[in-house]
Amino acid sequence: MKTIDFISLGCSKNLVDSEVLMGLMEANGYQCTHDSDDPQGEIVVVNTCGFIADAKEESINTILEFAQAKTEGRIEKLFVMGCLSERYLAELEEEIPEVDGWYGKFNYKQLLKDLEESGVGSQKSGEYYRHITTPRHYTYIKISEGCDRHCAYCAIPLITGRHRSRPKQEILDEVRQLVKDGTKEFNIIAQELTYYGVDIDGKQHISELIEQMADIPGVEWIRLHYAYPTHFPWDLLRVMREKKNVCKYLDIALQHISDNMLQRMQRHVTKAETYELVERLRREVPGIHIRTTLMVGFPGETEEDFEELKAFVKWARFERMGAFAYSEEEGTYSAEHYEDNVPEDVKQARLDKIMRIQQNISAELEAEKVGQTLKVIIDRREGDYYVGRTEYCSPEVDPEVLIPVLERTLNIGDFYDVLITDSEEFDLFGTTITDKI
Repeated sequence: MKTIDFISLGCSKNLVDSEVLMGLMEANGYQCTHDSDDPQGEIVVVNTCGFIADAKEESINTILEFAQAKTEGRIEKLFVMGCLSERYLAELEEEIPEVDGWYGKFNYKQLLKDLEESGVGSQKSGEYYRHITTPRHYTYIKISEGCDRHCAYCAIPLITGRHRSRPKQEILDEVRQLVKDGTKEFNIIAQELTYYGVDIDGKQHISELIEQMADIPGVEWIRLHYAYPTHFPWDLLRVMREKKNVCKYLDIALQHISDNMLQRMQRHVTKAETYELVERLRREVPGIHIRTTLMVGFPGETEEDFEELKAFVKWARFERMGAFAYSEEEGTYSAEHYEDNVPEDVKQARLDKIMRIQQNISAELEAEKVGQTLKVIIDRREGDYYVGRTEYCSPEVDPEVLIPVLERTLNIGDFYDVLITDSEEFDLFGTTITDKI
């Protein structure tokens, strides 16, 4: 049996692609491992990210590391897939000849045939193949690929192409199968979640999809990632209110607030509309936790623009917020039409200021949870603590709940009622008050 080590870089959407290919490989007689500390397989597959400069550098360095391993005879073959090779195939083939095969975002299943195995044709019709690499109790569900928004700074449409929704029944069948396999929590992902279905019949069907998913027995939590503020599907908020297993959590990247920046970024939304959006989210879904991403240092950002952004963050009091400095990406509208004229030290200073504001807000909001009893899923044991999350926390990126091990034995993947006893800037501490629920 041949062994293949998969290395997944970048976002959870890439991770799903790796899991799909791993499942196909295992169905055809391979043994697969994922992100091992010291890959020892005969074959290595690197799934790359090509979103921003830092991600591209990490991807290239990883490829070079395994190219060296191949040269030294520690692995037999090296294959590369994903966003970086989708965008820069010709250059990469020339620069790194040690790689045995390059695949993009959409043709990676061809690797089976290229390895002279039986390929997709050997699978039984309708049989489910996906090797879940996360803890069994949670996973990611990708409902579409691509994006039609064309924000000025973003290279995603250049990599993934136009938005393409997965068939609804295919998604629901996948969820049912995962429930049978023990999955309880489903994190719904896409480049642009709220656009789901528009490419099929011109209508947004995200509310319908999530409502039907919530009705599947065994689905305990559904969490929504990567929404877009323009033409937001308001009926989705009704679903969040009415379905107890749809988490009161929404990941929606807002990027900026000043009309000057929003127009230059080609976000097709205004400052006033953004304020109304946040107000309506909180009004229609009481207790909702909003995760957003903001950008500083976009070409043309003035001190006045940045002051507006600081005021917005203080007003909105986002439960979860990340920020990053603008990085020019070749081929995007901003790279071709704007001068990258905000100095790097100014970008960094603005980034530091906006994150300091958010850190204080986060500490205050987490402290307000002390004394509350929250439903928590246990992810793992780490040292003297069990580590879990509430419905307001997505895996790997959000605050966690730490519960002393000495208190009682907890089962990984089970839910418990936890009394929150203390808080830090981002994490909570608690004690279980019930057996698993």
